[in-house]
Amino acid sequence: MSAGTDTGVRRTARVLLLAVALLQAVLVVVLGAAAPASAHATLIATDPAEGAVLETAPEQITFTFDESVIGVPAGVQVFDATGTQVPSSASVEEARLVVDLEGEVGEGTHVVVWRLVSADGHPIGGSLTFSVGEPSDVVEVPTTSADAGTDAPVVLGVVRWLGYVGLLAAAGLALFAVLLLPADRATDDARRRLRAVARASALLAGLAWWAAVPLVALYQLGLPASALGDGATWSALAATEYGVPAAVTLGLALAVLSLPVTAAGRTRAGVVLLGCAVALVAPALTGHTRATSPQALVIGVDVLHLLAGAVWLGGLLAVALVLGDLAAREDAGAVVLTRFSTWASGVLVALVATGTVMAWRIAGSWAALVDTGYGAILLAKVLAVLAAVALAAWNRFALLPRLRDAVKRRGRRDAAALLVRTTVAEAAVLLVVLLLTGLLVDRSPEPGGSTAPAARAQEPARSVWLGGIVAEVAFDPLAVGTTTVTLTMTDPDGVPAEGFAAPRISLSTADLDLGEVALRNIGPGIYTGDVVLPTGGTWEAQVSLRTTEFDNPVKTLELEVP
Repeated sequence: MSAGTDTGVRRTARVLLLAVALLQAVLVVVLGAAAPASAHATLIATDPAEGAVLETAPEQITFTFDESVIGVPAGVQVFDATGTQVPSSASVEEARLVVDLEGEVGEGTHVVVWRLVSADGHPIGGSLTFSVGEPSDVVEVPTTSADAGTDAPVVLGVVRWLGYVGLLAAAGLALFAVLLLPADRATDDARRRLRAVARASALLAGLAWWAAVPLVALYQLGLPASALGDGATWSALAATEYGVPAAVTLGLALAVLSLPVTAAGRTRAGVVLLGCAVALVAPALTGHTRATSPQALVIGVDVLHLLAGAVWLGGLLAVALVLGDLAAREDAGAVVLTRFSTWASGVLVALVATGTVMAWRIAGSWAALVDTGYGAILLAKVLAVLAAVALAAWNRFALLPRLRDAVKRRGRRDAAALLVRTTVAEAAVLLVVLLLTGLLVDRSPEPGGSTAPAARAQEPARSVWLGGIVAEVAFDPLAVGTTTVTLTMTDPDGVPAEGFAAPRISLSTADLDLGEVALRNIGPGIYTGDVVLPTGGTWEAQVSLRTTEFDNPVKTLELEVP
């Protein structure tokens, strides 16, 4: 390679790096003024209120959430205190769930058990307890599909991983073939090899993305595998759950079937690029990006993230597939690798920039990286990316010059063989990154709580530490029946304190979830609300407080109700 060409490559690399750096700066400025991202939908109000004791039975029950929700078959059921189901029907209107009570509602305690899907595709669930006349002494609620766990099954994460591996590999190989491979007959054999692997990768992607559809249905609806025979299970899925696999499949098919065995002309190259674009844009239209604000910007960043990942992973696979043959042909191997290295420099910065933005907008805070399962997986992904970056730097600054400077054919082959091995290792690390990405797709960034020591009945008041604020929780009385929950917040000096928003507290047992207690402010740092504890035993009180715009610590207390 001539000195002039090498200088041109370095100049191009600097321009790419500057462009991506400017893009990152713009994103930071724009997002700095943006509202904090949300996790999945949160219940903010009910009518009647949780634990309400009514003189007459209501005809309708409403639940209001902070974002749109999607109804699921048999997702809402109403039971009386004996566990007998009360006839009802449910409908969803944007962010409201409306439950119409169609049968006779007798006196005593009733429980509404619900399960929905939030806009980001994660299932959410809970229950509402109210009483007509006097609360029942004992409440028995049978297990329903709404009680199914909301954690994504591991098999879904694995299928997601296979889908992303196939997608990024196929798109990346196609882009490499039309943009980076020299347009001469000497590369025809390499082009055929890339086309074959790209088509196999596209087939893997299509199968995996469609295999995820029934798994998503069972996950969202909380149903067993036998429910796949029911048409209602399939019709309950959002249109995007079908549209995304269709777009990925069609886009990749268009791209890989248009790959020629010789250098592509402008028209065919354009078709390949169009197919890759369709396939890479589709996944950004579902999942966390669909419920994270500002939506348009987050989707755009996600598309750039996927494109950068495709160029990196597909490029590494392409280098491993063709470098050995090209290295024996004068400086062809060095030319291809230098081109890819130039692109990879910009891709690396793009991955870091877009990944940082996505992590911030979806996780919501730096604290979420250590306080949630989502954050733990995200940190593991960051460490894996750093390992891949280290290997990429070794390839770029140590092994590429060795290949470029090799004079004899045998020397070029030896240098290429070593470079191929380290490239395969780099690709293997990226596969780990994609596995972690697959797990993140169906995991909610909602924070979980930490368990505090069990509270004793003779000590109804307990304190928890919520990010610099001491919250004392008291139950009066701590017994079956109606009890008053009082939450008093102070700073470490005992001065009344308030959070960025009102505190929240929810109650549940292993078999029953009462949901969130409706609290009202009665003084500086003091909130109270009434709730009916239908049974004794071990209860969990989950207390949360948004202490800043981005931090929302959550703690859990165990209560022994006699």
